[in-house]
Amino acid sequence: MTTAGRDGRLPLGLALAFAATSLPLQALAIAVAVHLPAYFAASIGVELAVVGAAFGLARMIDVPIEPALGLAMDRTRTRWGRYRFWTLLGAPFLMAGLFLLLQADRSIGTAGLVGFLLIMYLGSSMLLLSHSAWASTLARSYDDRARLFGVMVAVGVTGAVSVLLFPIVMDRMGYSEPEAVRAMIWYLIALTPIAVLLVVWRTPETVMRDAPGVRFRLRDYGELVFDRNMSRVIVADLALGMGPGWMAALYLFYSRDFMGLTSSQANILLLIYIVSGIVGAPSLAWLATRIGKHRAVIAAALVYSLLLVTLPFLPKGNLLAMAPTMFFTGFMATSFNVLTRAMTADVADEMRLRQGKERGGVLYALTTLTNKIAAGVGISLTFWVLGQTGYDPKAGAANTPEAVQSLMLVFLAGPIVFVSLGAFTLLGYGLTPERAAEVRRQLDAREALAGSAGALEGLTGEEMTAPGPAR
Repeated sequence: MTTAGRDGRLPLGLALAFAATSLPLQALAIAVAVHLPAYFAASIGVELAVVGAAFGLARMIDVPIEPALGLAMDRTRTRWGRYRFWTLLGAPFLMAGLFLLLQADRSIGTAGLVGFLLIMYLGSSMLLLSHSAWASTLARSYDDRARLFGVMVAVGVTGAVSVLLFPIVMDRMGYSEPEAVRAMIWYLIALTPIAVLLVVWRTPETVMRDAPGVRFRLRDYGELVFDRNMSRVIVADLALGMGPGWMAALYLFYSRDFMGLTSSQANILLLIYIVSGIVGAPSLAWLATRIGKHRAVIAAALVYSLLLVTLPFLPKGNLLAMAPTMFFTGFMATSFNVLTRAMTADVADEMRLRQGKERGGVLYALTTLTNKIAAGVGISLTFWVLGQTGYDPKAGAANTPEAVQSLMLVFLAGPIVFVSLGAFTLLGYGLTPERAAEVRRQLDAREALAGSAGALEGLTGEEMTAPGPAR
């Protein structure tokens, strides 16, 4: 079975269908980063420290689960495929966790909130990890991977946009912000099974079996983590996730108390920030095919940081004046996740050439892990730092000018520092387009040689094709 079109690229229809999993995942990412922490702290009345601790602790507990999931995925072989199976498994966990969060009230406490978040995070981990690893097997060339991950993020942006419309539209209809957040959660519960079923129905999957006798050893895991290229991707991904995650956790407070925006205006600006990814994802993926993925990330990170510096100087309460900066900031931020995931697919090829075994699940577990650490630490650390300034996040609270000024400084300092660090980390990254093409050439030659002996993976082995339409 082939998934490539006549020009060697994935057909756009196949890429769009496969990207459907990004709809609930990106919508969830926005809800968790922006609305859920503020919902529990400002609307439900859970203490700020409890909210920050719960989100941070849930992420930290989830940390050791991620590599275990990746290793399990790489070893999975079922009649339904490898990543298709885990995609189907993740959906009910995500839905159950979201439903439980709907039941929470101010008496929930740290332990209860952590438990509900863990169930939700487990489901999202299964979906995100299987989706990313599956993508690396669908798109096989350096440039096509940038394109596919660009499509995935662009489709995911529509999911994020749809979830952001809830507070905007419901505010116009007279509903409160807590009611809008609850409607948002119900929407995610309904969207998840629809997106997952579309992906597993329309996307073929090819599972490469390992050569006999090749086993995963502890030193192999160490080689993955400390590989010259993968270690840079891991650290960069962590820093690039910490920056926007830090900013997202404080965005509603910053826009309300420093910029003087209403809730509806703040969500419109956030919508502009997110919508820019529809243009930004494919544009920066195209740039990556011209100058290389790591150079495109470095350029975007530097421009992103410079744009953030201008935010405090924009006229307060002026939606139109803020819109261009928010658009181009979101445009640049899109590249972080798109290109580091595409870079991970290239590293997976290099590792398979070196070790003779599929390591995509474990490698994507490492990058997904960095996102979780960034999200958890970002919320926990940001809320803790903000709490030390004396700022009160409750709606209607009378904060002093000094507290509001501290909010602004905390809001900007974290993203600028972390995103700049992410750009710096990628200096010296060695998996250039030329090197990636050479790795792919050697893999193709080895698989062709193995195919002549009746095998596809390594010098021996076989290919199992899971159900799915031929392309």
